[in-house]
Amino acid sequence: MRVVAGTRRWSSSTAHIASRSRRRTCRRSSRSFVPSTELFLAGTEDHDLRRLSEYREVGGYAALEKARAMEPQAVMGEITGATLRGRGGAGFPMGRKASLLAKNTGKPTYLVVNADESEPGAFKDRDVMGLTPHRLLEGCLITAHGIESTDVFIYIRGEYLHEYDVLVAALEEARTAALLGDVTIVIHRGAGAYICGEETGLLESLEGSRGQPRPRPPFPPVDGLYGAPTQINNVSTIALVPKILELGAGEFAKIGVPSAPGTAVFSLSGNVARPGNYERPLGTTLRELIYDLGGGVADGRELKAIIPGGSSVPVLTPDEIDTPMDYDSIQAAGSFFGSAAIMVIDDRVCMVQLALRAAQFYMHESCGKCTPCRVGTRWLVQLLTKIEVGEAERRDLDLLDDVCDKMLGKSLCALGDFAVYPVSSYLRKYRSEFEAHLGGAGCPLAGISPIEGIFAPVSQHAGHAEVAHVV
Repeated sequence: MRVVAGTRRWSSSTAHIASRSRRRTCRRSSRSFVPSTELFLAGTEDHDLRRLSEYREVGGYAALEKARAMEPQAVMGEITGATLRGRGGAGFPMGRKASLLAKNTGKPTYLVVNADESEPGAFKDRDVMGLTPHRLLEGCLITAHGIESTDVFIYIRGEYLHEYDVLVAALEEARTAALLGDVTIVIHRGAGAYICGEETGLLESLEGSRGQPRPRPPFPPVDGLYGAPTQINNVSTIALVPKILELGAGEFAKIGVPSAPGTAVFSLSGNVARPGNYERPLGTTLRELIYDLGGGVADGRELKAIIPGGSSVPVLTPDEIDTPMDYDSIQAAGSFFGSAAIMVIDDRVCMVQLALRAAQFYMHESCGKCTPCRVGTRWLVQLLTKIEVGEAERRDLDLLDDVCDKMLGKSLCALGDFAVYPVSSYLRKYRSEFEAHLGGAGCPLAGISPIEGIFAPVSQHAGHAEVAHVV
C-alpha cells in the first residue's frame, strides 16, 4: 500500500511517465491561462514536468537548493511572510500552523501531505500531482527542512492510480539524483474512505487503524502521527512552497488579495461549457471563472445555482456571481472557499434531487463514530427521499430543517456539518422548489434533470476492489 523512496526500484515505463498522450479525466485549456500568474501549473504547457530533466529546465529544485542554504527558521519565515493559507479548505496559514509544532519532545517531527482528494467536484490536486509531481516533492523537501523533519508521508487517494504511478516514478528520479538528502518520503495509498481526508482520520489510517476522527485537543502539531508533532498540509499548499522561495515572500504576496496571496487551481464542473482546471489569482470572481474561462452555462441554459467550493459548502444564487473567490469574500457571502471546486447548476436541475444525492454521499461516507452524523445523515436521506417522490407534507420541511440544526457542530469532525450545509442552504434558498414536491405532486423536473453529470450515484463510490492491489 505504500512506497518508500529508495526501498524499491520503479521503472518509468511502469509509471507511464513517458506517455504524453494519456488522456486525463479533467482537461484544461492552454488558452485559459495567464502565464504570469501560473504558480502551480507553470511550464506544463511547454514541458513534460513529470520528467526530472524537463522540470529542471524550468528552474526545478533551484528553490530547494536556495532553502537548504538557509536556516530552517528563515525558510519558515519566508512562508509565514508570504501569508500562504492552506488550499485544502480551511485556509489556515501554513506558517502559523508550523509555529504550533511542539519543540524538544524527544520525538521526530513528521510532515504529512493530504492527497486524499475525495470531495465531489474536486480534482485540482489530481492535476498538480499528475502534471507537476516534482513541484510537490520539492515543496515537501523545502517544508521538511523548514520544520526540521526527515520523515514525509504523502497520503494519496486510492482511486488516483495514474497519479500514484507518476508520483512514485518522480520520487525514484529524485532519489537517484540524490535530491532527497536525509529525508525519507513515503507515498501511502488510501482505500477509498472519504473520512480519511479529515486530518486525524488520515493519521489513524496511516498508522494502520480504522479511519476515524480523533478527539481534539490534543491537536496534530502536538500529538499527531505516532504521537509525535506533525505538520499536515494539502497537496496544493505544499506545491506553492517552491514558488515562495523562488519569488520571495514579498513578490508572492503581490499576487491575489492581501488576506490570501497567491493563486488557486479552480475545478469547474457541472453544467458548464468548458469544464476543467483553471489557475487564477485568489480574488477572481465567480463570473470570470464560469463565463470567461468556463465558457458559461452549457447549451446556453440559464444559471440556477453555484456551489463554490465542492459538494459540502452552502449554495450561492445567480445574483451572487460577482463574489470574489477568496476565503474571506466567499465566507461573507455565506459559503466557504472549500476545495475551490465550482459546480455550475443550470435551470433543468432539481435542487431536491441534488440535495438527496449529496446527502446519500455523506451518509455513505460517515464513519459512524458520532451519533449525530451517523443517525442524522440517514434522517436527511429518508426525508429528502420522501420529498422527492411526493409523499411529504409541509411539516416534513420543518422537520428537515430541525434535523439540520440538531446535527451542526455535534460531531468530532466536520463531516456531519458537510452533510448539513448543502441541504440546509438548498432548502433556505430554493424552498419554493421543495414545496412544489409536496402533496403528491412529486418532482416537477422528473426525467429532465441532468444530475448525473454533477453528482455520481453512491453506487459508483462503493466498489474499491482495484485499490486493494499491493504494489
